[in-house]
Amino acid sequence: MEQARKNATLRSLPSIDSLLLQPALAPLLANHPRARKVAALRLAVERVRDRLLRGEDRGFEEADLVNALKQLTTPGLRLVLNATGVVLHTNLGRAPLSPLAAERVARIAAGYSNLEYNLDEGERGSRYAPLVPLLRHLTGAEDAVVVNNNAAAVLLVLAAVAQGREAIVSRGELIEIGGGFRIPEVMLQSGARLIEVGTTNRTRLADYERAITPSTGLLVKVHKSNFAQVGFTEEVSAEEIVALGRRLKIPVFEDLGSGALASIEAEGVTPEPTVSAAVAAGVDLVAFSGDKLLGGPQAGIILGRAELISRVKSHPLNRALRVDKMTVAALEATLELYRDGRVEEIPAHRLLQQPAEQLRERAKRLQAMLGDRGLTCQVERTEGQVGGGAMPLASPISFACALEAKSPELIQDRLRAGEPPVIARIADGKLLLDVRCLGEEDLESVAAALAGVV
Repeated sequence: MEQARKNATLRSLPSIDSLLLQPALAPLLANHPRARKVAALRLAVERVRDRLLRGEDRGFEEADLVNALKQLTTPGLRLVLNATGVVLHTNLGRAPLSPLAAERVARIAAGYSNLEYNLDEGERGSRYAPLVPLLRHLTGAEDAVVVNNNAAAVLLVLAAVAQGREAIVSRGELIEIGGGFRIPEVMLQSGARLIEVGTTNRTRLADYERAITPSTGLLVKVHKSNFAQVGFTEEVSAEEIVALGRRLKIPVFEDLGSGALASIEAEGVTPEPTVSAAVAAGVDLVAFSGDKLLGGPQAGIILGRAELISRVKSHPLNRALRVDKMTVAALEATLELYRDGRVEEIPAHRLLQQPAEQLRERAKRLQAMLGDRGLTCQVERTEGQVGGGAMPLASPISFACALEAKSPELIQDRLRAGEPPVIARIADGKLLLDVRCLGEEDLESVAAALAGVV
């Protein structure tokens, strides 16, 4: 009996052809190509089917088509307003590009380019050609290569230099990065044999020395960019490992992770080792991210001694991990800003170095806009995070509009579902709209969005 009811319900669903001819739906479908009309109607009918099978007595409604068209015409990847206060928010795309880099990407993406064509010689060229001179100038390295992220950079270095051989690393530096990727597992995939030395909290140079065998191919140092050890700790400096490697003719590789090309000074921000310092220390190969403290696009940058970089470039994995023309364009533009002394134009640097008083005044302006809409909130001092697995001990000072509500989670959900989506955070039972990553031009949109859901 139940099956007969379901069959009757399904037979009652309108056909796509009949819906296309319904005059009442014509205004909704008028400005859409036929393929989208059909796809939207199929999606709408499928929703009605699910509803009827659940026992709901509601047939096809115009709202089903409206929602289906909205779903099909809304990009999956959208701009959001970041009211979390986290500058390098991994879930929100990490570092926003500078206007120069964004413009360069748009221009290169829209046409042909000399990505692998040497305009001077009229022959095939290297896609790294625009980047290598800039990286040499900024870091002092002999050569460089760029892949699609830092995990790929680490994998490629280990495969090119230590495949089938031993790679020695401190136990205290066997980090796990976002998404559950762990240094030991990356080493396993590279074909290098991991040799752990020292203890979780203390490693000495003698630990490396005792572990070296004729099969040792690489000495590895990993910067703890996404966590910190405090208390009874000891680690070996890059300079000490380099001296050991030079004496025994074993290359040294350092994974810097967060990739600071310049120091960032602000209240609550902690010092971070720079790439040029690692190169100056004599590290043979250095790897770091392009979209963290460097402030550019997602990329993994490898630089160091020319002979070793040549091995990295010629390894088969390099082609599988290489970057595309948009990444090259964005990274070149970002590196040009460093070269030209215009670091303040890189959003990650500018956002992290905003004075506390400037942030307080911005929060007060947002408070006033909310007050004009009948919403009461308090301006509160907050301590945020840099994000992106960088500066784990940093607590950058910011200010937020704090809204007390019976269900801040519900308001948070509704803000996220709006247009544009506003991503806020909850602390101590209050909804916080942190202004660190909100521009002056964003405040009105945030105020309107909150007023619309409260």
